[in-house]
Amino acid sequence: MKSLLLYLVWPLRAGYRGLVWIANRPRALMFGYFGLLVVSAGLYSVLEDKSVGQSMWWAVVTASTVGYGDTYPLTTAGRFVGAVLILTMVMLIIPLITAHFASKLIVDQDAFRHEEQEEIKHSLRRILRLTEDMAARAGVTEPGSASPPPAPAGQSDSG
Repeated sequence: MKSLLLYLVWPLRAGYRGLVWIANRPRALMFGYFGLLVVSAGLYSVLEDKSVGQSMWWAVVTASTVGYGDTYPLTTAGRFVGAVLILTMVMLIIPLITAHFASKLIVDQDAFRHEEQEEIKHSLRRILRLTEDMAARAGVTEPGSASPPPAPAGQSDSG
């Protein structure tokens, strides 16, 4: 039963990994977009017996969700292709393109790079070691438990 479930889940995982791969690569995303247009236009051309130019126009208008209505599918298969094109654009391609551009706009330029973070961590470890060494030399066992240094001879705290 468990192995059957794995065979059923595997395509979903593979599809998800592929989608993440495409989403994180702008070039792949744009090729996917244009590929979807070309494939949809090709199917529309064959199913609806339209020219390549008319089919590309239909694909662009449908994918952009403008939908002028000047050309539209009449067959059930053509309508299915149109529905898949619209849903793919509205639910995947447009949000992925928008998210990619938005993420580029809100990048914090003051954020530390990984190398800088590692350098800071290394420096903090060194400071901690030096502080512990100084505390050990002063005879302090815990931070905050040190008594104030003794006043020089002949002076008092009361002033």
